[in-house]
Amino acid sequence: MNIGVLTETTFCERRVALTPASVRRLAENGHRVHVEHGAGARSHFPDSSYALAGASIAFSAAEVIDRSELLVKVERTTPAESAQLHPRQTVMAFFHMALAERAEIQQFLEKSITTIGYEIIETPDGRLPVLESISEIAGQMSIAVAAHLLRSTSGGRGILLGGAPGIPPAQVVILGAGVVGSWAARTAAASGAVTLVLDNEVRKLRRLLAMAPGAVTGLADAETVREAVREADVLIGAVLLHGERTPHLVTRGMVEVMKRGAVIVDVSIDQGGCVETSRPTTLADPVFVSNGVLHYCVPNMTADIAHAASTALSQAALPYILEIAAKGVKTALDERRDLARGAYTAGGECVNPALLLDQARITGAKQVAAL
Repeated sequence: MNIGVLTETTFCERRVALTPASVRRLAENGHRVHVEHGAGARSHFPDSSYALAGASIAFSAAEVIDRSELLVKVERTTPAESAQLHPRQTVMAFFHMALAERAEIQQFLEKSITTIGYEIIETPDGRLPVLESISEIAGQMSIAVAAHLLRSTSGGRGILLGGAPGIPPAQVVILGAGVVGSWAARTAAASGAVTLVLDNEVRKLRRLLAMAPGAVTGLADAETVREAVREADVLIGAVLLHGERTPHLVTRGMVEVMKRGAVIVDVSIDQGGCVETSRPTTLADPVFVSNGVLHYCVPNMTADIAHAASTALSQAALPYILEIAAKGVKTALDERRDLARGAYTAGGECVNPALLLDQARITGAKQVAAL
């Protein structure tokens, strides 16, 4: 199969979908990989490494798209890229279709593009193996970011996460005990911070405690969340609803009574954010202040450690790419339930129930098929 890797053009996006090591695996299995010139440069994977791995280097996105049956990206296709797609191509990326425009979805349907979202590939036991690879990194990053923003020069409260002799540690509140929340809790507790994790699933909290035994856990009822947010020096938003827009668990009123100089890192912002005052920011301008509280809301925050994040993504996605390349997308979707659950559109139809939650997005589209 012909597989294409595009240079990401989203603002401040430095990651690349496939590393040279993954390209080598694909080439060894008889597949042809076309990599756009400079696709890996910002994550320190030069063109020469891809060429040595067996890729052909193309000098434009149009050339890659024209040659490829399967395109692998990090961010979803831009309008310019989508306009160049050929009918019945397959694209894999972090699509986050819950936030996509109706016209974007309609274009995929009209061209019979198969779109597979890394974020919703789901195994029978409920794991999201590709998303987890990035979430593990984002969870750790969220605490490092918060520690930096607590500094006086950043506008924060001027306190240490772990405290010091005679100085109490910071209060870190984490909403969500999934992968992001677990890794954030592990990192925060290891730093010495007082770490409280709230979630509605006891199963997740039990699993989190095995990973971060220094954390304190609780059920995320409205009153508990309100009181925890009021006392927080750091609030990490790590709430995920598979393929759906994240609800606002923290209201504007809750933020208004937070400590001045407290920090919110809303990792959930790529699905809309779990804090009402959050809005997407960029790595070039990542922080804004609302009600005296610092907000860090970068959807692609792991692009700031692009080499590690690209490696993690490439390794996690490779088994699925190999499956599609070996069998063709239709057979792969028929035979692999986890991969099928990652499809948003296929054969000119919406094939993911999450897209049906907002009928207005696909009004006038072709008949919707059930998974």
